[in-house]
Amino acid sequence: MAGNSQRRNRRTSNKKGATVGSGGQRRRGLEGKGPTPPAHMRKGHKKNRVANAQAKQAARRPAPRRGGPKGANELVVGRNSVVEALREGVPANTLYVQQFVDSDERVREALQLATERGLNLMEAPRPELDRMTNGLHHQGLVLSVPPYDYAHPEDLTAAAFGDGEDPLIVALDGITDPRNLGAVVRSVSAFGGHGVVVPERRAAGMTASAWKTSAGTAARTPVARATNMTRTLEAYQKEGLMVVGLAADGDTELHELDALEGPVVIVVGSEGKGLSRLVGETCDFRVRIPMPGGAESLNAGVAAGVVLYEAARRRA
Repeated sequence: MAGNSQRRNRRTSNKKGATVGSGGQRRRGLEGKGPTPPAHMRKGHKKNRVANAQAKQAARRPAPRRGGPKGANELVVGRNSVVEALREGVPANTLYVQQFVDSDERVREALQLATERGLNLMEAPRPELDRMTNGLHHQGLVLSVPPYDYAHPEDLTAAAFGDGEDPLIVALDGITDPRNLGAVVRSVSAFGGHGVVVPERRAAGMTASAWKTSAGTAARTPVARATNMTRTLEAYQKEGLMVVGLAADGDTELHELDALEGPVVIVVGSEGKGLSRLVGETCDFRVRIPMPGGAESLNAGVAAGVVLYEAARRRA
């Protein structure tokens, strides 16, 4: 009995003994490791180092800013405005049409243009359109325009140098009317320029109004946003560009400026205040446009067009 009691109370071990075999390790070791990754993904490879360097450089750049608050879509409201935007090819993604809307020629044309461009067509009750537009008089038509993708200022010079050309860029300092921006974009495109730079804050952006004024040239002429205009101009100077500011009291007349024949950025200030102090101090030249007619100043679009024409004439 005592022996049986001892056998019952004996502690048993959960420890496993030695097992036979490799546990599948040899089999797994013989299995293939899959296809060889591309060079830019292989650690230590030259292309991998280049890709990592490019990624770090891109990360240092500010992210592209979007038009509108917090990157929200812009809304074009009203029948005339919507039809004009669609005629001019303003980028859009959705046309909202009020349910049971009274149809006329403008409504029918808007539907036809939107269908031809493959836009989304959404029918919505009037209260919903009122809410979307904050009570604006939409007349049953609302066009949603996606945020504009701005270029980086460095992209403009990179594209020009990449094509073997001297950069010809226009920078706008304090221009708040989007129609002026659209007019400048149109002039830059007409005279072979490489793009437009605008400040990130307190300045006109590429809205539907600017796009319409550009007459579609915004599709092929990039617009860049500068976090700090003065630093952007200084960076252009380091790349070899001459910075030319337009000023009514400039000490050089336009026809005397040989700098237009080489890499240059033309800075246009607002019609009322002109160039801001820091931007004006950064300019290599302050240039005036002779006006025999006696006008005190020109608006930004006209002034930029005059200088761009002179630059194109000299380069030709």
